[in-house]
Amino acid sequence: MMQKLLKLHKGQKGITGLETAIILIAFVVVAAVFAYTVLSAGLFATQKSQEAVYSGLHEAQGSLELRSGVIATANTTGDSGTVKQISFVVSNALGGEPIDFTTPDAGSATGLASDNSSNKVVINYVDQDQAKNDLYWTVTKLGNADDDDLLEQSEKFKITIGDTTAGTGAGNLMDALDTALSVNKEFSIIVSTPVGAVLEIERTTPAYIDTIMNLH
Repeated sequence: MMQKLLKLHKGQKGITGLETAIILIAFVVVAAVFAYTVLSAGLFATQKSQEAVYSGLHEAQGSLELRSGVIATANTTGDSGTVKQISFVVSNALGGEPIDFTTPDAGSATGLASDNSSNKVVINYVDQDQAKNDLYWTVTKLGNADDDDLLEQSEKFKITIGDTTAGTGAGNLMDALDTALSVNKEFSIIVSTPVGAVLEIERTTPAYIDTIMNLH
């Protein structure tokens, strides 16, 4: 019986302890590499998510908030009247970063900013008939706002589109638009800042144009 067992196992090799150790080490290395890859991917995803959150917060903090009604001033009144000026009040949304409201340089009675103007905030007009970019506007600092052109936390600026001051030669909406803003007309005022989402104001003029109107 012993001789049969010896013949049965003759020429067969067993697994030594060293080979077993090598196999186990290989498994450990593969597992470690896999774990490192997963961990690195998780950290990368977390970093990207964090960057997206901070970017979104930064953009939101640089956005504007409308803080008043939209006031229209008539060029002519009546059921076929027209609008020459629009004004509204803005502040920083979420108490965000200061926004540079350096006013644009006036064009030659066009109602638009001049081509060489250095204003950072750009105001555009859109209705069913036309789109006009970079309107001329002025700013009035309200309440506790300081003297600089930065709209800072807790400050309010009144923005007026179209200048009616005699002698400036800037022009107003009547000069800027190809088709006058008249009765029963839907329009948008789009305020673009250097940082943050745009502020879009949509209103419709009434069937009768008064001298001064609050466009609800």
